[in-house]
Amino acid sequence: MCYMKVIISGGGTGGHIYPGIALADEIIKQSPDNQVLFVGATGKMEMSLVPAAGYRIIGLPIKSIARKQLYKNLLLPFSLLASLWKARRILKEFKPDVVVGTGGYASFPAVYMAARMRIPVLLQEQNAYPGIANKLLANYAHQICVAYENMATYFPAKKIVVTGNPVRSFLQEPKEGCQTAYEYFGITPGVPTVLVLGGSLGARALVECTLKASQVFLDHRIQVLLSTGKAYFEQISKDGAYLSMPHLKILPYIERMDLAFAAATIIVSRAGAIAIAEIGVAQKPAIFVPSPNVVADHQMKNVLPWLAQDAVVLVKEAEIGQKLVPAMVELVQDTQRQRTLAENLRKQARPDAAAAIVALISQLASSTHKL
Repeated sequence: MCYMKVIISGGGTGGHIYPGIALADEIIKQSPDNQVLFVGATGKMEMSLVPAAGYRIIGLPIKSIARKQLYKNLLLPFSLLASLWKARRILKEFKPDVVVGTGGYASFPAVYMAARMRIPVLLQEQNAYPGIANKLLANYAHQICVAYENMATYFPAKKIVVTGNPVRSFLQEPKEGCQTAYEYFGITPGVPTVLVLGGSLGARALVECTLKASQVFLDHRIQVLLSTGKAYFEQISKDGAYLSMPHLKILPYIERMDLAFAAATIIVSRAGAIAIAEIGVAQKPAIFVPSPNVVADHQMKNVLPWLAQDAVVLVKEAEIGQKLVPAMVELVQDTQRQRTLAENLRKQARPDAAAAIVALISQLASSTHKL
């Protein structure tokens, strides 16, 4: 087989999109003749992030379950049927050897229809507690790649392969260093830098806590690179006071995450599975604040195995006001603690995850060609 054709489907948040991009990068790295097509949900962030990474994506009219405005769910059957029909048409036209689901409701139509059409399916589950889509699709999958042990509670044990989470290649092979990062973000060279990440949709608690502590950071000669999410950035922009502070660099979204990691002395982040995996591969000392606003408190489940190995610092949501800023200052000032965390992260990280998953995809593609 000279090449393979792969559809990658998933989206809604960066945690479902970035693993797909990491896999696509590895697929093309292994052979430029390989072809990758993404399938996502129309109007969601994958429709911009995937093309920005250099890949084609087709959107489906699939909608998520509305948990607050329940009347909106009346249209769900119609959007699902339309999405299944369109997914079937995409599969017939592209003729993939394998379909990969990375989670999120956007992945369901393409993966389900692939299974119905007898196209091999591989699922990639990032979290310690799987999402609804992957749990529903598990019985249709040939293999399920996971990042955490003991996932047989949720998936058929014989299908599970522990690979770790795939991370984007630029975090493993940074091409540019600190000086380029300082210039790109317009921050001061040589000054300790805290990178605060609220996740792809932002996190109000992290944003507000960081902004309120602006004087503390100034007093300790610490500069902050803060990614707020679009909605919170618009709120901050109405005042404008924080945007003019030279030791605060506030952005709605960070496109050059490689440069942000290069500039960072430490990182403060929500505990999404992909955030943990990327920070682990980059070996950056980190403080994680799991979001309580997720199903089954899965962000806390994501971070606990890393905490058990003394690879990260944990601050709970209820403790943000009292503990987060002191923890930032303490870790910035304690270089020995930074080295310990970085070394323990190195031991836990799985930089080969993307290659391991793509090897499984290749095996499934080979089986398709033998049929």
